[in-house]
Amino acid sequence: MTGQARTLVVEDDPVVATVHRGFVESHPRFVVVGEARTGADALRLASALRPDLVLLDLHLPDFGGLDVLRQLRHLPGPPVDVVATTAARELDTVRQAMAGGVVAYLVKPFTSAALRERLDEVWQRREDVRRAQDTLDQDEVDQLLAGPRSAVDRLPKGLSGRSRDLVREALAGLCGVSGAAASAAARDASAAEVAEAVGMSRVSARRYLEHLVTEGYAQVTPRYGTTGRPENRYRPA
Repeated sequence: MTGQARTLVVEDDPVVATVHRGFVESHPRFVVVGEARTGADALRLASALRPDLVLLDLHLPDFGGLDVLRQLRHLPGPPVDVVATTAARELDTVRQAMAGGVVAYLVKPFTSAALRERLDEVWQRREDVRRAQDTLDQDEVDQLLAGPRSAVDRLPKGLSGRSRDLVREALAGLCGVSGAAASAAARDASAAEVAEAVGMSRVSARRYLEHLVTEGYAQVTPRYGTTGRPENRYRPA
């Protein structure tokens, strides 16, 4: 999978929809391609836009989000991933959403960090499917069914999720990234600059930056000076 995952936000409250759009577009791998306020609009836009992901409120003014979920499964083409974003906490609703194939269930109000973690998992799952062979052995089937580990679980030994997020945010700030997009004048940053911004050692900052490169959230480019070894420069992917 390349590029950004196209996302449809289904939310009847326009203020909440704007917040959720901002949460999604703060993630470098996702972009919002449409918003729907009703179930009918959700199905119409899903059919027209063919999103990769739907953030689905289960309380909609015309008919229920669970009905939307069931009808999404009948659309032609590859199945769309669905993350339920709802205030519904009833066990029966959660079970029906699970049976309908939601990949995550977020109870409102939730934080940007909570959604980002779910989006990381959605992206990793889609990458796992993309890389899979046409015929799978049992271990590969088990791995796909188990789903991706969280971003924190995937961290190498000695790295923490909190520090990873701080390094990622510092890199975005140093490179002039605001919100979902970088400015045309966005630059890169060195491990030393990131270390100073976060308040950690240059060696530690470089480890986190290299991990972000491995995850696909950063890019690295060597810059050659007049003498000595080249300096690696980093910027958000």
